[in-house]
Amino acid sequence: MSRVAQDSGADLSVIDPAWAWAPYVPSPDRPWNLALAGHVWRRAGFSGNWRQLQQALADGPQRTVDRLLSPGAEAAQFERSFSAECSAPARSVDELSAWWLRRMILSPHPLLEKMTLLWHEHFALQAASVPEPRLVQQHLQLLREHALGRFAKLVETLATDPAMLIALDAKANRKALPNANLARQLLNATVGPDGYTADDLQAAARSLTGSYVLGNQFRFIEREHDAGQKTILGHTGPWQAEDFCRIISQHPRAARFVVGKLFRWLVCEDQQPSPELLQPLADTLSQRGQLSDVLSKILRSNVFYSAAAYRRRVKSPVEFVVGLVRALEAVIPTAPLVEQLAQLGQKLFGPPTADGWAGGKAWITPVTVIGRNNLVAALLAVKGVYGGKVDPLAVATKHGHGLPERLPRFLTALLLDDDLPPEARRRLLTEPAPSSGPALAQSARRLVQHIAMLPEYQLG
Repeated sequence: MSRVAQDSGADLSVIDPAWAWAPYVPSPDRPWNLALAGHVWRRAGFSGNWRQLQQALADGPQRTVDRLLSPGAEAAQFERSFSAECSAPARSVDELSAWWLRRMILSPHPLLEKMTLLWHEHFALQAASVPEPRLVQQHLQLLREHALGRFAKLVETLATDPAMLIALDAKANRKALPNANLARQLLNATVGPDGYTADDLQAAARSLTGSYVLGNQFRFIEREHDAGQKTILGHTGPWQAEDFCRIISQHPRAARFVVGKLFRWLVCEDQQPSPELLQPLADTLSQRGQLSDVLSKILRSNVFYSAAAYRRRVKSPVEFVVGLVRALEAVIPTAPLVEQLAQLGQKLFGPPTADGWAGGKAWITPVTVIGRNNLVAALLAVKGVYGGKVDPLAVATKHGHGLPERLPRFLTALLLDDDLPPEARRRLLTEPAPSSGPALAQSARRLVQHIAMLPEYQLG
């Protein structure tokens, strides 16, 4: 049986919203344990390493969330280092993707990278349509800068982002011929595809007239702006771009649409939450405007630590790989990962549609299961493109669990919260391990590959 209390309910339809969003307080019936520590680190940070999981067990849920939201001086130092590294323009999108993957693996603020990944998917930039990689790099920096901040500011910033305008073929929005591409993308990302009419879209396109990209920079040309009256989502006035962004990001439908996305990303993707369950989150976003406030409410809540959330999301290829590497405390070359992740269906800066990736069960097919297994084998190989840098035995030894009789239990606890069905547990823990040396190291690698391909590990 799962180590997450079953009496908290796995059916969203019967969960009381007042209970759902009240802070989780550990109790004998719902104890704080390794399963929940691993859960919050997977959802808010790809995966925790052994030190982070043990720290979480000691800190409890509320302080653990504090650390994930505000990691402190270590993150500030890391940011300075990586900002300096990113000052040089990327020579290609693949190079930028490799840099971002390395940042995901190393960052002491993984929640920031996880949310940057969410907004990358949500706004679905197609880098293949942007000839200059430097603009894609600037776009990524904008997403990260506002990933935990005010949603309205994120929308406003993207409305003048050269990469977005170029990717959407909207780099010349003339008064005589309003371009609706950017308006449509921003409406879809705020109030949702069903939240506006054709008239709203046309008025929104008019509000964005005068927007140009010239010399790879955003320019507003006053004479090309339509200054007439426009009605957008019931609001009438001589709206400009900033007015349009304010109207759509502050509309009640936007709050509900965005928190629905956050719910699927952080809580559960295989059940549809009711409007009543989402409303307290929507109220938080409407009243405070800060995405970090919504994340704080989610990550501290009863429903987040319930059976309705535990292992109820399929890991994307990026989450799958980055989580494994972070858990095993490895530093690997990330350039080879870019193409291998693309083969698994997740090419960074290349979502397949304007709606991003389908996600969920679509990540798991017969082909991608084989691909995930091959990628884990490559990561764990002593030789090859990853150079043997992923070493499970070294990690176990570092934390005092390198003896043959302790190694399987340690790796199972690290990667699976020590929580799996009895038959799977028996297979993992009863196979005798070699006593020492290269054979023990190879045994540890085989065990990790076996763990990584279990259904329980594929679920975030």
